Amino acid sequence: MRIGFAIKFPFRYVYAVLCRFVLAPLVVLIFLAHKYCKTRITIDAVEKFLRMQQMLGPMRYAYTDITAITSHFRDKLGQGGCRSVFKGVLLPGNVHVAVKMLEGNSNCNGEDFISEVSTIGRIHHVNVVRLMGFCSEEMRRALLYEYMPQGSLDKYIFSAEKCFSWDKLNDIALGIARGINYLHQGCDMQILHFDIKPHNILLDNNFIPKVAAFGLAKLYPRDNNFVPLSVLRGTIGYIAPEMISRSFGAISSKSDVYSFGMLLLEMAGGRRNADPNAAMSSQAYYPSWVYDRLTQQDVGEISAPIATEMHELERKLCIVGLWCIQMRSHDRPTMSEVIEMLEGGFDCLQIPSRPFFCDEEHTAVADSYPLLSELTEISEEDE
Repeated sequence: MRIGFAIKFPFRYVYAVLCRFVLAPLVVLIFLAHKYCKTRITIDAVEKFLRMQQMLGPMRYAYTDITAITSHFRDKLGQGGCRSVFKGVLLPGNVHVAVKMLEGNSNCNGEDFISEVSTIGRIHHVNVVRLMGFCSEEMRRALLYEYMPQGSLDKYIFSAEKCFSWDKLNDIALGIARGINYLHQGCDMQILHFDIKPHNILLDNNFIPKVAAFGLAKLYPRDNNFVPLSVLRGTIGYIAPEMISRSFGAISSKSDVYSFGMLLLEMAGGRRNADPNAAMSSQAYYPSWVYDRLTQQDVGEISAPIATEMHELERKLCIVGLWCIQMRSHDRPTMSEVIEMLEGGFDCLQIPSRPFFCDEEHTAVADSYPLLSELTEISEEDE
């Protein structure tokens, strides 16, 4: 018995030693090698793309240049998702820029960076933010945009105080519409933004609006109406229904029209479209409430909760917004048609059909939550 034990013991000991000092380190090495290969593939893909863009796109900066431009990242403007934004100065000329730093992690694998450089690298339009340059060194990436001193639109339209006159709001809405229409019609390939919302509309010194944040944007040929399901990202409250179910239509430029319609309604109402804390449940979902307000005023039935008359420009923004958020994509106007509606008077505008969320039996925002919960799962909030 002792001899048998003496023979078996060394094998158990050798097996334990092998597992601890050979197999375990080997597994760790394989994992690290796999992770390195994935990172290397991402870096190589970005570099290949940048070499193709080098002669046509904006200027490329070294990371040391970025630290100098931002004074070692001293003045932070904001942060959201996997990015931080810093204020910087380009020399010579003392040109102020906003430097967006993209952090190198699994959530920022280079796709957003490529999307932004490829979509707006060669765009010059008064209502689209200009990309001044970029940096890409290994996993350290940065995008340099023209600096917008007035910040984003959301801090003005959701303010407790009225910041803009109705004329100015209409001008801002027109500027945004022209910027989006340029993306859809003014480029060699149509650019679908997929994340139109107040936070992504920036204002310059003169409060001229500029469409920004192209991390979700995609390039498509104008004659290609098919957009793959892989683009299903966006922000809850602005995502078009066809992004969830093709029964509402094909994903197309009309998906941006829907988001713009939600933006218009928020500009007109000075409040977010969905407000579970509203005093009256019938006012919780703003598109439903404003539709009832428009139709009752149209037939002269003014009830107590909505007794105040609407300003004619408020009425126009609301009607155009309701046209844009029609549930089926083919019922919505194009952005060029939206511009015509905003440039014209309100007398010739007809109130559209009641949107799905504004169904008479489903006016409370709680009734729209089943679909909203689906939107939440695929939403990507950049704020």
